[in-house]
This record gives sequence, C-alpha cells and structure tokens, in this order.
Amino acid sequence: MLISLVLTLIVVGILLYLMERYIPMDAQIKNIIRIVVIIVVIIWLLQQFGLLGSLNNIWIK
Repeated sequence: MLISLVLTLIVVGILLYLMERYIPMDAQIKNIIRIVVIIVVIIWLLQQFGLLGSLNNIWIK
C-alpha cells in the first residue's frame, strides 16, 4: 500500500511539473490548477489513511 501511495504521488508530481513546464498558460491559471491538484491529493491521502470517510454519499446540487 505504501509503495502505491508513493508511486502515485511521484506520478502526480511529474505530471504537474510537465504541465507547468511545457504547456503555455497564464500564470494565474497554473496557480489555480496547482491548488486544485494539491487539494485533491490531500483529500485522497486522507481517505487512503482512513482519516476521512468515504465521499460517495455527498451530492452536489
């Protein structure tokens, strides 16, 4: 489990780096994407470690 977590974080980090380095975008859009990715990764990590319950029952209206 720990190896898959580390590998996933490495892949996400590499993809984020490549996106920021090679895709021409406005700096503000890059900051928004970076913040969204960080929030999603934090929520995913909290779920993986059991500190946050399942988000399957949340409805967005």
